[in-house]
Amino acid sequence: MTQKSLSLFVSVACAALFVAAPAHSAVDVAAAKALAKSNDCLKCHGEDKEKKGPSMKEIADKYRGKPEGQEKAIKNMTEGYEVELRPKGSGKKENHKVIDTKDPKELKNMADWYLSH
Repeated sequence: MTQKSLSLFVSVACAALFVAAPAHSAVDVAAAKALAKSNDCLKCHGEDKEKKGPSMKEIADKYRGKPEGQEKAIKNMTEGYEVELRPKGSGKKENHKVIDTKDPKELKNMADWYLSH
């Protein structure tokens, strides 16, 4: 392969990767942490260890890469359904707190932050 054809090949390959890459906006970690803190999310969900609820890592492992992952994470934050507390099998239940925002951007950012763990 000549230098010229190699350069063309690399340029085409890079362009193809750029076009094929999904357009994700970066997670605003500071905003997500502030929202989590103001809603007491961190009292029940540790980043890498469970508390009264599953860890963010466990939540991410469950939903990451699934088309409905972000949607389910948002639903969990906004519907206030009954959840089983940890440790699993304890039989203790309570209604999940409803997050204090209706802003779709804030909800998506929070869900993406959880799913990034």
